[in-house]
Amino acid sequence: MVSPFSSRDGFVDDGSGVAAHYGNPLGEQRLLARGAAVVDLSDRGVLTVTGPDRLSWLNSLTSQALVALAPGVSTETLLLDANGRLEHAARVLDDGETTWLLVDRSEVDPLGTWLDRMRFMLRVEVADRTGDVATIGSMHDLLGGGHGAEPLVPVMTSHDTALVWVDPWHEVTAGGHSYADSDRHPGHDWTYRESLVRRSDLDALAALPAERLAVAGTLALEALRIEAWRPRLSTEVDERSIPHELDWMRSAVHLTKGCYRGQETVAKVHNIGHPPRRLVMLHLDGSDGVLPERGAEVVLAPVAGSAPDEADTAGGAVPVPEATAPRSVGHITSVALHHELGPVALALVKRGTDESAPLAVVVDDLMIAAAQEIVVPASAGAAAGVPRLPRLGAVRR
Repeated sequence: MVSPFSSRDGFVDDGSGVAAHYGNPLGEQRLLARGAAVVDLSDRGVLTVTGPDRLSWLNSLTSQALVALAPGVSTETLLLDANGRLEHAARVLDDGETTWLLVDRSEVDPLGTWLDRMRFMLRVEVADRTGDVATIGSMHDLLGGGHGAEPLVPVMTSHDTALVWVDPWHEVTAGGHSYADSDRHPGHDWTYRESLVRRSDLDALAALPAERLAVAGTLALEALRIEAWRPRLSTEVDERSIPHELDWMRSAVHLTKGCYRGQETVAKVHNIGHPPRRLVMLHLDGSDGVLPERGAEVVLAPVAGSAPDEADTAGGAVPVPEATAPRSVGHITSVALHHELGPVALALVKRGTDESAPLAVVVDDLMIAAAQEIVVPASAGAAAGVPRLPRLGAVRR
């Protein structure tokens, strides 16, 4: 279904019914970055869980500590399989009576069905609210009217709680752990939030003139998300992903909350192991004007062969040095053109990939040079720090 925002000038569909952009992706990105625009995310889904057991029930099933979640406090949680691999992710907000789960549209049916099967005799009810509730994204508090005026965006309120989910990515949450360098983490400046509105209000919202409500497309949001190193289920996650690889322990996993499915793997990798892959941000060479697609192969940059010896040059023939065959180390998960940084991407690479090695991205017959910025270091994990025992007979000084 195409969004009512398709009536806006320049609307270009991103394939899911919402705008990829409105004719000026970089200009829209600048507006969004400084909190002067909103993003139509009405293609995303909304589930609710009601009933007195809802928080303790969700707490027992997923990675985040939810049992004492206060009304209006935003968090996120992950549903893992028995081996600790990522299956679902939800952005979570509770209003005191209802828990709101904000999810990608592809998550609505499988997550809703799974949760419904797990109710057993508990006092909980799961409902799909996607048909009547829509999501609007922004980098600010959605243009509150001020001076007693009505806000331009009619954010829903439930049980006296404004239904605005504020992304916890800007800091390490209680019980979480970040593998990234916290002193220079770009998430500190990530002020992203998602607000729920009634779908019946979307037509009026889309009809507001641009000078009253500026809009940006999903391309703008993707570029800023990549800049913040922020993982997303529908892009960064595949069938092998575990939270450690994406630094998702930072905001979605509570390490001491108790048992849940996949918890043993989470603890084992964090305490005594290492994640097999690690997330990096790539700064791409834009001189060819080509952006790789999601899934593009990441390789070690080819190294030219050694110079020819005298025998090789007899008769004046100079052979072309052969390049070392590039070795595959990972793949692109997200890519965008950033208004300041140029072409950027997130990629999953093998843990042992040299952190200082020049990389390249394969696009058809092109090799696009890529400089890696470390998100998850190769040393991630093994946090238990097993103490070294003194040698037998050694004298303590």
